[in-house]
Amino acid sequence: MWRNWTLYLLGMLAAFPGSAQEKSPPPGMAVIPPGIYRPLFRSVRDLKEVPVKTFALDILPVTNEDFLAFVRANPRWQRSQIKRIFADESYLKNWAGDLVPGTNAPANGPVTYVSWFAAKSYAQWKGKRLPTTAEWECAAAARPDDPTYQREMTLWYATASATEFSPVGRGATNRWGVHDLHGLVWEWVADFNTAMVTGDARGDNGLERQLFCGAGSANAQDVSNYPAFMRYGFRSSLKAAYTVHNLGFRCAQDL
Repeated sequence: MWRNWTLYLLGMLAAFPGSAQEKSPPPGMAVIPPGIYRPLFRSVRDLKEVPVKTFALDILPVTNEDFLAFVRANPRWQRSQIKRIFADESYLKNWAGDLVPGTNAPANGPVTYVSWFAAKSYAQWKGKRLPTTAEWECAAAARPDDPTYQREMTLWYATASATEFSPVGRGATNRWGVHDLHGLVWEWVADFNTAMVTGDARGDNGLERQLFCGAGSANAQDVSNYPAFMRYGFRSSLKAAYTVHNLGFRCAQDL
């Protein structure tokens, strides 16, 4: 009798997402639960809150070693082969050659000088995609329980970017187990729109076709939040073919 009741209860719990059976992330990824993104700037027609569904996000940014495997398998994305429409002249500038990252691009360092087009193609090659801004911001808002966190993040935004980056995985881990969302590099996101987010770019056909990236997130509505305004300024300055010395990416996946 007790066995039958146990099986019945387990069956009932399994019918409710997030209860007895949680979604498992693919290898190297973390599950980010549903959340809400509140855009920093919006028009009167835009949503005050953008709902975000459960998704998976890479635990680490894409490294030079990761990207080397991609260009080996896809020669048209090698530095000497890429067409200028897909990346500017600084594409993989810090690499020693097409298939030799070299000392300026350590294998375990985050890949930078990559365009949005290249990042998107890499993600597709891996069977993934780039995260939307709303997804990235929700993941990055899961901050460590540290009273000095906001101050440290503000200091990072206010400091000139380093020419050499630490290996991935050495930054703080947020509550979902994701590393380096703050304090390492900026990261591309998928959205084809301006910094005023109106919804999920995968299903929104009314967006302006500009591109931007995400890089740090907390309390976007707070006018005293210096990092939020730095994000907005940087995002609105980018185009898809741009490559920047402190701009990398990580991948996401639907669950």
